[in-house]
Amino acid sequence: MAISVECRKRPDGSKPKALRRQGLLPAVLYGHNGTESVSLTLPMKTAETLLKRINVNKTVVEVQVADLPWHGKAVLREVQAHPWRNDLFHFSFFAVAE
Repeated sequence: MAISVECRKRPDGSKPKALRRQGLLPAVLYGHNGTESVSLTLPMKTAETLLKRINVNKTVVEVQVADLPWHGKAVLREVQAHPWRNDLFHFSFFAVAE
């Protein structure tokens, strides 16, 4: 079963706290184009559902970025969350070579 995530490029100058108040989770994608990384956002509900369906550092996820011509496979490498409230702060995706 393939798991897919739809992301958007994060606007320049946007603050992570403001994004979270809008229901968006800040994320970053590393290694999709060599050493270049790109800042992303994804809906909080999508992020919560994703965490329930995958294993961090193990499950390969299809990542589609609406504002970039890139789409491919990535691993959710790091999840930053509040220690006891289960509030999500940040996701880090690492691109997987085909």
